[in-house]
Amino acid sequence: MGFHTFDPDRADQLEDPSRYEYVSVDELLALFDPGPDDVVADLGSGTGFYTDDVAAAAGTVYALDVQSEMHDIYREKGMPENVVPVTATVEAMPVDEPLDAVFSTMTFHEFATSEAMAAVADALEPGGRVGFADWTRNGAGTDGPPVEERYAAADAVEMCEAVGIEVHRAEDRRETFVLEGSL
Repeated sequence: MGFHTFDPDRADQLEDPSRYEYVSVDELLALFDPGPDDVVADLGSGTGFYTDDVAAAAGTVYALDVQSEMHDIYREKGMPENVVPVTATVEAMPVDEPLDAVFSTMTFHEFATSEAMAAVADALEPGGRVGFADWTRNGAGTDGPPVEERYAAADAVEMCEAVGIEVHRAEDRRETFVLEGSL
């Protein structure tokens, strides 16, 4: 798995408020609790749907996406001043300062490899936090990517622990999983 990307021609679907049915703003922020001076990275930011919500709570947000077209759409939509677009893979995350936190909403299945997780751990400062919410392999598959492209919470836990990220909570839900942890 990994490196599945979302078709930019369907980017309007990423702005659909019904996405909050699967992970709300409060739930997302609670996973990694960003503060007003925190430097965080959104792994797979797309059009910035959730990035905007985090930007309102954090100091600087690196919006990481492999597709420059997604950044173009985000800029057209209106990118907050504290968001820095970065076109790169997670493995090659070109962030020059240690991160207080990383988060990903509905994109873990697109980048999750052992190399990507090692890059996440390397980018975090000691005590840095992670918050992941994604489609679970244990879901019915009625929404989101095909079930065979997904990970379960237990898979995400294993990948995090393999790079020294301590998982504080991970759970599969109806169609999604959530994970919170720290380095």
